[in-house]
Amino acid sequence: MPIRLAAINRFTGGWAAYFALAETPSVFEEFDEWLRRRLRQVRWKEWKTCGAKRRNLRSLGIPDDLARQWAASRKGYWRLSGSAPLSRAMPISYWTDLGLVPIGVGVRRLRAHWRTAGCGPACPVVWEGLG
Repeated sequence: MPIRLAAINRFTGGWAAYFALAETPSVFEEFDEWLRRRLRQVRWKEWKTCGAKRRNLRSLGIPDDLARQWAASRKGYWRLSGSAPLSRAMPISYWTDLGLVPIGVGVRRLRAHWRTAGCGPACPVVWEGLG
């Protein structure tokens, strides 16, 4: 997973630089939500057996009865990746701790840098010339 997240960060950093001028923060938030759901799906597929799924859900803080119920579920990977137990087990902080940088953060950082031209907060200019 660390190699996968490093590659994702590399691509999303480039996208952040390309789309930083866009005035649509909701699009970046939706993309981040979709990306986290896709990563939850990949993680769920990595835990192949019911026992591994249950054990890993328990280690992430899900109660035993819910962990057993969801580990034995026959629903598809994508459907389960949007479920409440997996969303609670792998929140945003889980992915940031693993090293995922959301594209929205990169865009906000670039926009703030470009907006102030790298000299700090924008300062008003007072004209004290002739007149």
